[in-house]
Order: sequence, then structure tokens, then C-alpha cells
Amino acid sequence: MKIRAQKQIIESILINLQPFLEKKDASQITSHILFSSQNDKCIIKATDSEIGLQIITDHILIESEGSFTANGKKLLDIIRILKDDEITMEILDNTLIVKQKHSKFKLPTFDPSAYPTFPSVDEKPQITLDSLSLIQNLKKISPAIDTNNPKFELNGALINIKHDSTDLVGTDTRRLAIASIPGNNSEELSLIVPKKAILEIQKLFLDQIDIYYDETNLIITNENYFFYTRLINGKFPDYQRIIPTTVKHSITLPKKEMIDSIKMITTISQEIKMTLLSDAIIFNSLSADNVEAKTEIEIETGLNEKYELSFNSRYILDFISQIDKNEFLLEFNEPSLPFIVKDENFITIIMPIVA
Repeated sequence: MKIRAQKQIIESILINLQPFLEKKDASQITSHILFSSQNDKCIIKATDSEIGLQIITDHILIESEGSFTANGKKLLDIIRILKDDEITMEILDNTLIVKQKHSKFKLPTFDPSAYPTFPSVDEKPQITLDSLSLIQNLKKISPAIDTNNPKFELNGALINIKHDSTDLVGTDTRRLAIASIPGNNSEELSLIVPKKAILEIQKLFLDQIDIYYDETNLIITNENYFFYTRLINGKFPDYQRIIPTTVKHSITLPKKEMIDSIKMITTISQEIKMTLLSDAIIFNSLSADNVEAKTEIEIETGLNEKYELSFNSRYILDFISQIDKNEFLLEFNEPSLPFIVKDENFITIIMPIVA
């Protein structure tokens, strides 16, 4: 196989494929990217067998058809140091030759026929969701998804498709984020998608997509990309039991003033005590050291008595960073019970710090 393309085209493709490569063991074929040709288009794949991406492009000129593999990280390192000009890649005696004018590199290859196969969408059921809503709402819950929890199901987001809406849910056991997308769905379905896949979906897809699934995989496709991830096999916690059915107090809070006040305290401590008065909110650092930070904002809360809520500042800042409006709701019952921050169809339930 022999192909030619401008540096920025190959570099952009290789950058997109890096998260899908096996990083720890370069002796594995999954540390390689597979190039192949079909109908004058170049197909480039990367997978670590848990998650995979295929890119189809007609911006790479195919001089002779075929296929080859190359270590994805090393190939990107080579492409990056070359000049902004055309690059040629060719297989000679099972070795990949990368050339640009007077520069030449050789890389070992694997047998392309041994490359892991991707799942097929044939006869798989489809999920009908508005792509933009899905991606926007996945972004909202992403910070709350755990990463190294021994309960594997918590290292992913729940996509819970109900007849009248779809809930996207993430939790790290100290907070629970739920984003709801209204819509009529013919079937009910629950899938747990790994956090790594959730983050890659947000990077890759901005337009209309087709979503397929089976018991093992979630597949997302558009004109140029074919993405798949293995689903997490497990039972997600019953998140609806955690949502308070009634709340005693509901306060509308200003977004900007809350961000400024919380960030001021975080210079000293990530843990904050928020004292709610009838006409003000006071913020104090919860620091064991002999240092202190304090600030306040004047606001009519509608409360008749003083309440104190202690929390990890990151949980509220993560929530606020995902909302567009200038205000949001704080809802709570007792200071020792979980409280809610809410913006339309997006809520985060936060476990308070109890002394």
C-alpha cells in the first residue's frame, strides 16, 4: 500500500486516534493504527479492544491499495516533527517507510489481517435521541462520574431510556448528577457507558449521529466516524430513590456571585461552610490549619432561621460550570441531609460534610 497526504491531515487523524490505543504494551497489535483502502477512500482504525474509532477520509491519496499497521504513538511523533508539506507512506518488505523530501523513517508493522475486528451495526437495534441534546447533557454529568471505583458500574454513565424521557446519570457516591431529556421513546432501555467513552463522544460528535447497541457494545456513527465502546456489565444504583420527594426550602441563587465567593474560599480550603441567613449568605473555609477565609453576599433568601450547609466546593462549581442561566435553585431539608442544586432538567444531589 502507498498513500500520500498533507501533514496536517495525517496529524489530525492520528491525534484523534491516540485515546483508542493500547498505551502500556507496545508489543500488542492494539498499540498500532490500521490503515486500509476501500473505494478510493482511506480507512484508519484504532482500538484497545474496549473502545475503538474508525475514520474514513478521501483527503488521503491512495497510490496503491492494500493495508498496513504502525505504532500509533511513534507514527504521530514522526509526523509532528516533519514540515507542513506532503508526506508519503509506503509498505516495502513488511516495513512502513515514511518519507518527506530528504527525510525518511522506517517502522515495523504487524500483519493487518490479525488486527481486531470492529462490531457491526447490521441487525442491531437503534436508539433515537437528538444528538445535540445527548452530547450537551452527557457533558453536564461527566464531572460526577467516578473513575476508579471498585464497583465497576460507577465508572460509567447510566443512559436510562424511559417512555417519556431519557435520564443521563453519573455518581461518585458523594454526589449524583442527573440530566433529563424529554421525548417519546417506544422502548425502555438502560445502558452503562464507561467514562472514557463518554468523554470521547463529546470530543468527536457535534452533528447528527446514529446510535446502535447490543448486550456488549454501544456504536455511534456518522459520515466520517465509526465509534464503539464496550458497555459496563452491572446494575447501576437506583438513583430515583436518592432524589428527595419533597423539599422544605428552595432558594434562587445568582450564578456569578456564587462562583466568585466559592472560588475566593478555595484559595484556603476546598471544603466550605455556607451559612444561610434571611438577608445574606456567609462563606467560611473548613480548614484544619490555622488559616481562614471568609466572604459573604447580600441576598434575600426568604429563610426565617439560620441554616448551615458544609460541602466540597468542587461539586457545586462543576454544576455551575454546566449551566447557561444566570441563576439556579438550591433546595434542601435539613443541613445533615443531601441537598440539591437545580437548573431546569439538570440536577446535582450533594452529600453534605457532616462534622
